[in-house]
Amino acid sequence: MANSNWGNETTITELNLLGFGNAERLQIYLFLLFLFIYICTMAGNLLIILLVISEQQLHTPMYFFLANLSSLDSCTVSTILPKVLAGCLTGNRAIPVWGCIAQFYFFASLVATQCYLLAMMSYDRYLAICKPLHYTTLMNSSLCFRLATGSWINGFIGMSVYIVLMSQLIFCGPKDIDHFFCDVAPLMKLACSDTKTMELVTSIFSSIFTLPPFILTLTSYIFIVSRIMRIPSTMEKKKAFSTCSSHLLVVSLFYGTLIIVYVLPKTDRLKTLNEFFSIFYSVLTPLVNPLIYSLRNREMKKALRKFLGKYVNFLRHQEI
Repeated sequence: MANSNWGNETTITELNLLGFGNAERLQIYLFLLFLFIYICTMAGNLLIILLVISEQQLHTPMYFFLANLSSLDSCTVSTILPKVLAGCLTGNRAIPVWGCIAQFYFFASLVATQCYLLAMMSYDRYLAICKPLHYTTLMNSSLCFRLATGSWINGFIGMSVYIVLMSQLIFCGPKDIDHFFCDVAPLMKLACSDTKTMELVTSIFSSIFTLPPFILTLTSYIFIVSRIMRIPSTMEKKKAFSTCSSHLLVVSLFYGTLIIVYVLPKTDRLKTLNEFFSIFYSVLTPLVNPLIYSLRNREMKKALRKFLGKYVNFLRHQEI
């Protein structure tokens, strides 16, 4: 609990991210594990972005939003994992208070952006399945650009207001954050100033950036499922469902882990579980998203084979 009598305390300017414990023998293995995850995540997401840009058959609204999602995932892991890797390798887990707040700002902004971007993707699938005759007219390139841009701007500008309030928190010790990145709950737990206003603002912002896009996503899929169930042909049902199954799986993973971490009661029993799911939605979800979209998507696999074929032919010509 924050201490309201912080005026006589010495303000600290540096915090320590405890991460995954102080067991020295495990640090090198954790470093190798997270380095592998980071490399695979960046490679997978950058490959999707490259495919969407280079392959004409992927120049559609669905893949435009997918490229944005891959950009978000790349930025998210780059916000968290470099500091985790440095801490595992050197043992130095210190981070300036301003650096901690900056890390949280970028992470929270990217999560907020992803909430709205996933909602835009579900709306795109709704139009494609429920309004197929009007899809190309309704979901044109101009609207796609405005929806994606609005999602990014909404996330970053909205969180900048929140961070202004967070920057007014006073830290006077202890300075150990029992987490592997600077999340809002561990930060407020260390604050010496009164955090009641901050807790209220946190609840408001959490609702603003999660409930509307979640409701839009849920509503879209209610209409989508209802429309698919009315299709008489089994083959057509499978075809329609295949166009949104990957996105539905990504949405389920993302919101499922967010609810576990931020909505369920913060009890001692759930503390370890919360830390595990924090890793899942912040680190592992960006890793599995490219796999979900590439392995479950026929057009993406076709584009990948075509791209690799061009690359192999290029290498052969270079050798000649």
